[in-house]
Amino acid sequence: MIYDNPFIWLIEELLWLYTMVVIAAVVMSWLVSFGVINTYNHFARSLVQFLDALTEPLFRQVRRVLPPIGGLDLSPLIVLVGIMFLQKFVVWAAAMIGI
Repeated sequence: MIYDNPFIWLIEELLWLYTMVVIAAVVMSWLVSFGVINTYNHFARSLVQFLDALTEPLFRQVRRVLPPIGGLDLSPLIVLVGIMFLQKFVVWAAAMIGI
């Protein structure tokens, strides 16, 4: 079985974890935009900065190629599709190699 390999398992888990970080960053940005979360709160501001530090470098690379369309930023969606592709690719490559 592919998941018996600890390296494949680790890659899969890290990709899943980053998926959760991207989703959390998107939800937090919506909550801040709609005024549900007040960024004057130290914890909320720290959480937003932490999520931005983890996601913004990758989002910025996607925005270089695909700028926001009509005020809609599609970079998180593109990143999530890329993560799903990587997950499938890792499993496929491991199966092809016979790991």
